[in-house]
Amino acid sequence: MSGETVKPPIAHASLGAVARQWTRIGVTGFGGPPVHVAMLRELVVRRTGWLDASEFEDANAACNLLPGPASTQLAIFCAYRVAGPAGAIVGGLGFVVPAVALVLALSVPFLAHAPPLWVRGAGAGAGAAVAAVAAHAARSLIGPSFRRVRERGAREARWLAYLAVGAAAAALTGPYLVLALLGCGALEQTLQRGADGTPAAPRGQLGALLGAAVAPGGFGALAWTAFKVGALSFGGGFVIIPLMQSDAVHAYHWMSGSHFLNAVALGQITPGPVVATVAAVGYAAHGVAGGLLAAAIAFAPSFSFVLLGAERFARLRGRAGPRAFLDGAGPAAIGAILGATITLATELREVWQGGVLAAAAIALLVLRRGVVTTLLAAGAIGAIVAASGGPVP
Repeated sequence: MSGETVKPPIAHASLGAVARQWTRIGVTGFGGPPVHVAMLRELVVRRTGWLDASEFEDANAACNLLPGPASTQLAIFCAYRVAGPAGAIVGGLGFVVPAVALVLALSVPFLAHAPPLWVRGAGAGAGAAVAAVAAHAARSLIGPSFRRVRERGAREARWLAYLAVGAAAAALTGPYLVLALLGCGALEQTLQRGADGTPAAPRGQLGALLGAAVAPGGFGALAWTAFKVGALSFGGGFVIIPLMQSDAVHAYHWMSGSHFLNAVALGQITPGPVVATVAAVGYAAHGVAGGLLAAAIAFAPSFSFVLLGAERFARLRGRAGPRAFLDGAGPAAIGAILGATITLATELREVWQGGVLAAAAIALLVLRRGVVTTLLAAGAIGAIVAASGGPVP
């Protein structure tokens, strides 16, 4: 394929500077991927000039064509560009480790079998708002995704079909959601290949991804769940929620539905990548070792994509194959987030939690309040309910 490759890594910054700056973003980056992208751009484009604006925008677009957490991959790529492969590892760890450490630390009280009453109340309150957070995330993705489809041709009907398939798969099929995402992507590649000669993804590779055999509930099952989160999630960090819920709650019973809601809330109120939520699932499954294993497996693909393919990022954006796959898998992933709102809401057990969910939906979808603020307020309401003697799941 024609196209420029990215410039070779240039040692603009020392590893110490990369460690400080990327850890700062990892510690203070509340608000999810949009905030992370803005903070990275402010650092590497505006403040230091380590990257020019066009290269940053191309890298951001390329990361959004890859599966897995796009803002994490962008953070690793920027560190690669300013300090080479060692910088990618140091910067990536600086961005990821604070979130994983915080999620694991908070998992100890919030996922305990007998936590203090106020902790149970706070978790129940924040967990009640999670379905609204999922709806908010889906809404933020629907508009840009639909506009991209319209700009590239009249594929609106297929986009709606993929959205519906993803929603139905998340709500009904549980562990087979990943098959729906891959199937929608492969179908769109096939259809576009028929129209313009785009080569399809090798089917043998997809088959290899789906051929993992895991022991029920053991470390192998946890590794497969974490791998799906890190390597097979398309369309944004929140896609991990439906990918994890079926495994963690229904298939392997690592945690209750209420505990899963707590885990999602922890991933939202902590800084850094939302994918760190997988550490809470790993903790529930196999303690601290499980949390560390799940986090390592979930983030490993992001490091691999950058370290092995960073020099081809500029060409990735111009390739029709990845774009076509994402044209199918992307809307299916957004649909999966919408479907997850149903399964998340059905985990609520108390009447007052329904009121919290309604209030959170108004705050996020109508008043456009921030996710972290909304979850903290919901947690405070839950703690008050528990302290007042109200029922707590």
